[in-house]
Amino acid sequence: MKRTMIVLSIVIVLSMILGACVQPTAAPTAAPVVEPTAAPVVEPTAAPVVEPTVAPTEAPAPTEAPVAEVKAGDTVLPRKETLYFNGQQWGSVVGWNPYSSSNNNAMAIAAQDSARVIMFETPYIYNMMDGKQYPLLADGDLVWNDAGTEITFKIKAAAKWNDGTPVTADDVAYTWASHIKYNTQFGAAGKPYIENIEAVDPATVVVKAKLGDDGKPVNSMIVQAYLSSNYVIQKAWTETLEARIGAETEKFLTDPAEDVAYSGPYGKFFADDSKVVYIRNDNYWGQDASMWGKLPAPKYLAHIIYKDNAAGTTALQAGEVDVSQQFNSNVQDFWLKDNLPISTYLPEPPYGIGASLPTAFFNLAVPGLDQVAVRKAIALAVDYDTIIANAMTNQSATFTQVPRSLMNPTPGEQALYDHEAVKDLQWAGNDIEGAKKLLDDAGIVDTNGDGNREYNGKELAFQALCPNGWSDWQAAMEVVAAAGAKIGINITTNFPEWAVYQTVVTNWPLQEGYDIFMMWSDGAGPTQPWSRTQHLMHSMFAETTNNWNGNYGGYKNPAADALIDEIPTIDDPEKIKANYTELVKIYLTDVPSFTLMYRPQSFHTVNESVWTNFPHEGDGTDPAVPPLDLTDGYSIAGLYNLTLVNP
Repeated sequence: MKRTMIVLSIVIVLSMILGACVQPTAAPTAAPVVEPTAAPVVEPTAAPVVEPTVAPTEAPAPTEAPVAEVKAGDTVLPRKETLYFNGQQWGSVVGWNPYSSSNNNAMAIAAQDSARVIMFETPYIYNMMDGKQYPLLADGDLVWNDAGTEITFKIKAAAKWNDGTPVTADDVAYTWASHIKYNTQFGAAGKPYIENIEAVDPATVVVKAKLGDDGKPVNSMIVQAYLSSNYVIQKAWTETLEARIGAETEKFLTDPAEDVAYSGPYGKFFADDSKVVYIRNDNYWGQDASMWGKLPAPKYLAHIIYKDNAAGTTALQAGEVDVSQQFNSNVQDFWLKDNLPISTYLPEPPYGIGASLPTAFFNLAVPGLDQVAVRKAIALAVDYDTIIANAMTNQSATFTQVPRSLMNPTPGEQALYDHEAVKDLQWAGNDIEGAKKLLDDAGIVDTNGDGNREYNGKELAFQALCPNGWSDWQAAMEVVAAAGAKIGINITTNFPEWAVYQTVVTNWPLQEGYDIFMMWSDGAGPTQPWSRTQHLMHSMFAETTNNWNGNYGGYKNPAADALIDEIPTIDDPEKIKANYTELVKIYLTDVPSFTLMYRPQSFHTVNESVWTNFPHEGDGTDPAVPPLDLTDGYSIAGLYNLTLVNP
């Protein structure tokens, strides 16, 4: 049902709910987390939950005759037991291996700030609405020792794997040891900051921070964030995997892991090139009073693999999709013009909480793009207002409203740099004359009169790429190409399938023709905006393979590295602000990449013709459930709030 629109100032709302997302840089003491109670509420806190408009039931009570047993691969699932998604799974699933980052298994495996936890679980889950980490597998608050060098936590006694065996501290420790042994991306990312993760006894885990020369953690933010962004993987299954691969250790990450153990509420039911279906584990440990107190409402989570956004939108309009994590243009028309029971988290523009920065990266190994003048000229010439009005249909703040930097639009991040100090470097776009002057002053001109500029005797010609079917990104890259034509640079677009695209942009050296290409940036998280800055600029990610972190274009700047590395060690807020300000200056001067729009961390559009009581602004849940599609971090709490419109 379309809820009554709430007329509130978006700035005030964001100030209240997201100002706490930036974490302290000193060793955190961790805000107290309220322990779950035995009451059957859907949040692991003692706070009351607003009652749903339709009385919840432990399972939908169908009015029709009982449905016959559903088998994997069945075309039709019971509609009143199935929650349908779009916008997460593009292309066929490759595997189910939680150690790997190449599964193309979007709903099941996404280790990130708000980790996707329908199948694999983390000790804690992050809530972007209040910036806190809440216990999931862990029993109790996330707390550092007095010296600020270790975190100790226990595993919930109720926590079980899908095979019925208990989740233990040994599972946590062996997961970390395996990440290090096989040099997974998660191990490589954590190794500089985590000394070790140990099982003191079957229930107790100690996470030891790597210490600097001063005896303090090198980066306590990353140590703490590890516990809500990395899965716990069963030791027994990992040993089975190791026995299977034998001496061929490179297969540790490529094994499809069809037999993988998991602790979450859903597991694989069926997957092919048309859809992916997950089935609820009705023995899921989380129905214990120490956690959610009941099972999630849908028995099945299903994702049809749509060919593009347009097909996904059509399905959403028809009520064939319940939760849409894709861009739907002019989303307000669904309820204002079409009178459909479709809604978004915020009832007014920008309709979602702007948290991430979709970014165009330059391949700095390409002649011409290794020149700052060329990069900045392209960035200056792009008409961002057209991207936001047309490609984003105003589901983004403009760069006049929120001038570009390294920060997302939320007030907490915006307060972390000196706006006045960098305003002469910022640009709002469509500055054709300024771009031409930059190129002219650099001697990059058209010498043969064909309208195209040359560099070192060769015409400047580049491809601009993003995944096929991602309509808002494609529209944005068309605007980038159009900007090139206005300043004498030949830019054409190319839209490979995501299954191919992801394998190229994450591995150096980049394939020929990947010149200017889009990837997302970090959204909200316990280490932001520090992690976003690191991922956009730090040379540790430059020219690497299996790189899902950032700096995909190969930017290297020792001065930027030093400033980034220093931030987690600083206690003085003014010094932190000075470092961020200098980093913004470097970023806007060297332009290794440039943000094209502000964007919700996840789109969260819902059709309430079958299911209702989705998270939305002012719904009264405490803590508030974030609009992350009921799969990521604390948003999974929303699966326990859902009720059927017609039980």
